[in-house]
Amino acid sequence: MAPMVEINHLTFTYPGIDGRPPPGAPPLIEDVCFSLDAGQRCLLIGANGAGKTTILKILGGKHMVDPSMVRVLGRSAFHDTALTSSGDLCYLGGEWRRDVAFAGYQVNIQMDISAEKMIFGVAGVDPKRREELIKASSLFHSVNSVLKKNLTNPTFVMEQFNKSIQLPLTAPVNERNILDIDLSWRMHKASDGQRRRVQICMGLLKAFKVLLLDEITVDLDVLARANLLTYLKKECEERGATIIYATHIFDGLDDWPTHIVYIAHGKLQLALPLEKVKEISQLSLMRTVEAWLRKERDEDRRRRRERKEKGLPESDKVVEGTRVIGDPAKNAAKVVNNGWAAGRLTSTIAGEENFIFSSNSVLRQ
Repeated sequence: MAPMVEINHLTFTYPGIDGRPPPGAPPLIEDVCFSLDAGQRCLLIGANGAGKTTILKILGGKHMVDPSMVRVLGRSAFHDTALTSSGDLCYLGGEWRRDVAFAGYQVNIQMDISAEKMIFGVAGVDPKRREELIKASSLFHSVNSVLKKNLTNPTFVMEQFNKSIQLPLTAPVNERNILDIDLSWRMHKASDGQRRRVQICMGLLKAFKVLLLDEITVDLDVLARANLLTYLKKECEERGATIIYATHIFDGLDDWPTHIVYIAHGKLQLALPLEKVKEISQLSLMRTVEAWLRKERDEDRRRRRERKEKGLPESDKVVEGTRVIGDPAKNAAKVVNNGWAAGRLTSTIAGEENFIFSSNSVLRQ
C-alpha cells in the first residue's frame, strides 16, 4: 500500500514577486525525506524558524513544488485541489484564521455571529460527527429544551442537567465533551480559546484522511487539549487517518505520536518511529526535545563566534527575508507572471524593460 504522505528530497525556497526564487537565495527547506502510512501520528519538532510551518503548508497544497517531491494520498497536494475541497486533506494552523475569514484577517471570527451559525454553516457534514465534536453544547441545548417544556418539574430538569456535566478523562472518548463548545457563544465576545475551539471544530467536521496541525492547541486549556488529542488518536486508530502535528507543547504527548520528525535549519535531522528514538527511553519527550534544541543552539553560537573571529559576517546567508540584497537581484530580476504576485498589489508590466519603473521595484532595492 502506498504511503498516505510521502516527501522525496523536498527542496524549497520562497519565490520573489516575479514568481521565481531570488537569485542566490539558499533553500529554506533542503533535501527532506520521510513518509507516513495510514494510522500513524507524527510529531514535527524543531526550533522557531526551522521550517516546520513551511513543510506543513507545502503538504497542505499552499505552495507549489515539483509533484514528485510531495505526494499526499498518492496525489500532488498543490495541483490536485480536490484533496482539500473534499476534506480528505485538512490543514489547521495559525494562518488558518485567514482562510475562514469572510472579509479579512479574523474578521468573521470576531464579528457578532453565533458559534452555532458558523459550525452549522459548513455543508456536507455527517451530523453524528458534528454532534460528537460539540457534545457538550448539544446536551446544553437539550437541557434548554427540557427547561422550556418542564418548568413545573424541577427535579426532572435537574436530572437532565446533571447529564450535561463533563465526564472525567478516563471515560470513553465518545462519552466525553471533545471541544466543549457552547453554540450560543457570540464570537465577538468569546475568548481566544473559545474562538480557537470553534475554528478547530469547523476544520474537523469532515472526516479527513490526512490532518496537518500547526500549533493549534496554544489557546486551549488543559482539559480541552487532552480531550482533543485523545479524539485525534482515536481517529487514527479507528479510521486509519494520518496526522502530522507541529507543536512546542509536549505535556501529555509521551505516548501520543507513533513517529518523530526533527527539523533544524530546514534540514532533516531525524525521522523515526517513537520506539526507535533512543533518547526517549531514558528521558521524557519534552526533555529529549529540550536536549536536541539546546545542542542545536550551542552549535549555532559556536559557528557564529568562529565566523566573527575570522572577520566574517555571523551568518553566511546573502538574503534578507526572501529577497537578495544588492544590485545582483535587480539585474537578474525577470518579470515572468504578467504583473501578478500572490498577496501583493502590483503594477508590474510583463517585460524586463518595465520592471524598474513598476511600483514593485522598490522591493528590489
